[in-house]
Amino acid sequence: MSSPLLASSLIPPSRPEIIQSLIDGVDRYNPDNISILEDYLVSQLQNEEYDLMANLAILKLYQFNPHLVNERVINNILVKALTAIPNPDFNLCLYLLHEDSLEDENITKLTFLQQLLEQSRYQQFWKELEKSEKYRELIIDAIGFEKAIRKVIANAISISYQSISADLLASYFHFPLRNPGEQEEFNVFIKSLEWTHVNGIVHIPVNKDNQAKQTVIRENIKFEQLTKVIGYSNEL
Repeated sequence: MSSPLLASSLIPPSRPEIIQSLIDGVDRYNPDNISILEDYLVSQLQNEEYDLMANLAILKLYQFNPHLVNERVINNILVKALTAIPNPDFNLCLYLLHEDSLEDENITKLTFLQQLLEQSRYQQFWKELEKSEKYRELIIDAIGFEKAIRKVIANAISISYQSISADLLASYFHFPLRNPGEQEEFNVFIKSLEWTHVNGIVHIPVNKDNQAKQTVIRENIKFEQLTKVIGYSNEL
């Protein structure tokens, strides 16, 4: 189930009418429209927006028209799909790629980042981004990428914790806290989530996912089965 922290609508309010008409009609399979969809992807990258269906339409056109394939566009689509985790968008995009593309170094690197996020290995995720110039090149077109990933992580944290060490959480969000400015940046982000930071502990509002649930196990035993059990016990 999608969290309110993540964009869940398949029809984003920022989608232009021309893109909507392409997605809804048979023109989505017209290769002459590829530039319109690619330009819309550029808009998503620059304006911190995301439109899964439009991006899948690009990949579908590439699938039918291999001569149109633009590797940079594919990389950017996958980068945007990372910001939609835990939704299965990244895998949906991979399914539309040619087998040869799956062996591409850039796609392999992005798939590794996806695995780190889905396995909640957040500190390693940020280390990979920092240590490799190649990773930074892959995400350079996506304005607000780090902020979007922090929201992905916040979503996972919100369904797992009611309270967590501020230092640990800061490492998950990649806020080093080396100086007052970084501390303030961390606190501002925490407040934007409507979480509270008190004495080194961040408190997360109780929700249906992070609330302890009592499990009640019921066993239905038919009367015939019960009489057999009683009969066996009498024979012992």
